[in-house]
Amino acid sequence: MRWENLFDDLESQLEQGLSAEEVDLRAEEERLRLGRLVLRDRLIALHAVGSDIQLVLANDRHLVIRPMAFGRDWMSGTLVEQTRRHPQCILPIAAIAALILPRDLVAASIEVTGFADDRTPKLSERLGLPFVLRDLCRRRSSVQITTRLADHHGTIDRVGRDHLDLAVHATDDARRESAVTQYRVVPFDQVLLLQI
Repeated sequence: MRWENLFDDLESQLEQGLSAEEVDLRAEEERLRLGRLVLRDRLIALHAVGSDIQLVLANDRHLVIRPMAFGRDWMSGTLVEQTRRHPQCILPIAAIAALILPRDLVAASIEVTGFADDRTPKLSERLGLPFVLRDLCRRRSSVQITTRLADHHGTIDRVGRDHLDLAVHATDDARRESAVTQYRVVPFDQVLLLQI
């Protein structure tokens, strides 16, 4: 009888040890997964659950964006509750100072199943911000650029490797030489938001 109790006790201890080891292993795997998580992944996860994204830009401006597409280092979307002329926007991910999430979306933002590193990204996911800006330049689209210091309205004339040339003109004017009040060369790292 005593031997049976001893073997039952040893078996129980072994099962507890194996269970604890398995729990520790799962916890370590989760820590590693979270350590590889980037802000872009969390934005995509929030988009996957159909959530509008409330965020703060580096100049402390608060926005709510309904995402549409994601590039390598940018996202596009619609500004929610936007009454201005430019509701569509392109947002460099580096311009985000903070995401503001309700409690129920925190867990959803770290669930990135379906965004594994081994899948082949879509073409738009591989395109960087300069490519998108060159497209706007080719289209001669009127844009409003928010920088760290101010907002500027105009048309993108040229796009370099790390900067763009903006012909500044009034919101209601088309890009004509007589309407241009100044030319601004804006480094990409100063662009916080581009409204189209």
